[in-house]
Amino acid sequence: MAKAAGVSKMTVSRVLRDEGGFSETTRVKVMTQIERLGYLPNRLAAVFAGDTRSTFVGVAIPELANEVFGLILEGVDRKLGAFSHQTVLGVTQHALDQEEKWIERVLSWQPAGLILTGRAHSQKSQSMLRSAGIPIVEIWDLNSSPMDMCVGLDHYDSGYDMGRHLLSKGYRKFGYVGTSHISANAASARMDGFAKAVTDSGGEVTKQLCLHDVPGFYPGYYGTEQLLASAPNVEAVFYQNDNMAVGGMQYCQARGMATPDDIAIAGWGDLPVLSIQPYRMTTVRIPHLKLGQTAAEVLLDALQGSPTQNVHDIGYLLVPGSTT
Repeated sequence: MAKAAGVSKMTVSRVLRDEGGFSETTRVKVMTQIERLGYLPNRLAAVFAGDTRSTFVGVAIPELANEVFGLILEGVDRKLGAFSHQTVLGVTQHALDQEEKWIERVLSWQPAGLILTGRAHSQKSQSMLRSAGIPIVEIWDLNSSPMDMCVGLDHYDSGYDMGRHLLSKGYRKFGYVGTSHISANAASARMDGFAKAVTDSGGEVTKQLCLHDVPGFYPGYYGTEQLLASAPNVEAVFYQNDNMAVGGMQYCQARGMATPDDIAIAGWGDLPVLSIQPYRMTTVRIPHLKLGQTAAEVLLDALQGSPTQNVHDIGYLLVPGSTT
């Protein structure tokens, strides 16, 4: 590069860092050769050398198959990209040891900050994060005492509100269909809130079914079949998310069951699939993009030294539909 431009390596370095000490003619000459040769500066090496501030932000999500986290990631990446930061993605598979390995690896790249899904982390992860000296944003689960900062919603309350809504419609015998809650703490909190609302008002959660599967259309379909086979007196079913609820609706329609006359169905998340259904599903609307964008915003504020609150509740909205 220096040879092609007819200048020293130090001059090229000063031009790339825009440090001054060179003429406009020299700058044009160097930039012309950069464009001609397709040169890309090694920004990671520059960070390690202490020449510049890292633009990498590590973002850990539990899974790619769940479109909820895809929407949140899109919000994060849009906002970070607008401020010339790059997202370094990690997928933890809801496993604390997988998150721990990713944190250890990504911290070796000296990121500007980290965005992590959930509030549960291994002891080693917590130790590494506290020692990192960078902004940390925990997303999805609202946490009143975050490690650093938190952006999320109260999943328990959203489940409780759904239970109250269904009770107000006159239903008293309920079912729940979801997937394994061993590590999906947010889904577990929603189910617990729902069950508490029902029992508080004298109702009954007749059957809670947690499948060893990922939340999707087919698990919703066969989960509903299993639930109704063992608890045929269920009047309303609450699902872990809208995709499962749509699958459950398909099963009920195939069995000739009218909704909500024969059985009421409620989902969660206000996922894109609902926009193409011939009915309005009762659901809980979550501003996924806003959640991701807000997480990026508070991290960027912290990097710039701007004052920011530690806990950000993005809220939710219960949306009644024709299925209940």
